[in-house]
Amino acid sequence: MSSSRPAGTPAPPPDGPRNGPPVSGQEFDVLFDAVRTWGRWADAGRGAWNRVTAERVREAAALVRSGTVVALGRPWDTVPGPDNAKPALHFMSDLGDVEAPEPSAHKDFIGADYHGKAVSHLDAPAHIAYRGRLYGGGAARELVGAGGARFGDVAALGPLVARGVLLDLPAVLGAAWLEPGQAVHAADVVAAEEALGVTVDEGDAVLLRVGRFRRRRELGAWDPGEACAGFHVDAVPLLAERGVALLGSDGDSDVRPSPVEGVHSPVHALALTAMGVPLLDNLDLEALSAACAGAGRHAFLLVVAPLNIPGGTGSPVAPVAVL
Repeated sequence: MSSSRPAGTPAPPPDGPRNGPPVSGQEFDVLFDAVRTWGRWADAGRGAWNRVTAERVREAAALVRSGTVVALGRPWDTVPGPDNAKPALHFMSDLGDVEAPEPSAHKDFIGADYHGKAVSHLDAPAHIAYRGRLYGGGAARELVGAGGARFGDVAALGPLVARGVLLDLPAVLGAAWLEPGQAVHAADVVAAEEALGVTVDEGDAVLLRVGRFRRRRELGAWDPGEACAGFHVDAVPLLAERGVALLGSDGDSDVRPSPVEGVHSPVHALALTAMGVPLLDNLDLEALSAACAGAGRHAFLLVVAPLNIPGGTGSPVAPVAVL
């Protein structure tokens, strides 16, 4: 990563880990309780998506000026690799030779164990429990079983149309990407807002670009479960205060390795379980970075349409941004 940093952003300690500072389990529990929104909304299963009112949707639609549409989903990845331990499936199930002739029909099958590091997907609140509890406080053991989730599932979320905000950290730093393991702190978020001329607001969908897929294309794949740039937990209170409805990244929002003792995905736990904020993982934000730079603005209309899977803990998605 470039050594230059946004004004006002403290540099990490020269001899310390880039994913730090470390956070104890006790400190994390205090933070979890501080950002928790349990009991706030009558439609609890939709969590923070309740913040996106019809007025917010109209405001987001008003951001469309050029009509430029940018796809944020990755290609369906069927190739195994260090970042794709369970490749997605795609094969032909009909080559037009099993039905009556004219017209011939070609059909295919797709499948994915999508909660990994390769498929662009949405995490619904049911995806993550902390200390045995889902968002809202219900016991995960009672609400999630072999048949799926009975609370906080992706079908309850439905589609989202909202204002998207791109926090393009590499662009702010003058770097191609953040190196794996680099933490993004609250001060980095504020500095990025100032540099990019955008402010995260109530009901926004915040997308964090760390440049993962540019680095992957130029240097090759690695295991982002072991090392990936992302938010440190100290950024979450700021995002909670702003009232975000969705977090997304070209990683999975968490800095890895985790800085929190005994918690492997602390931002997942804070966002999904404490705040009811769904997550978008493994987006490809390179084209959006270029489009926002070209347009001179980093706010846009974002459309997320997950599959309607009753009981699903999430869904593969191919979100689009419209500038």
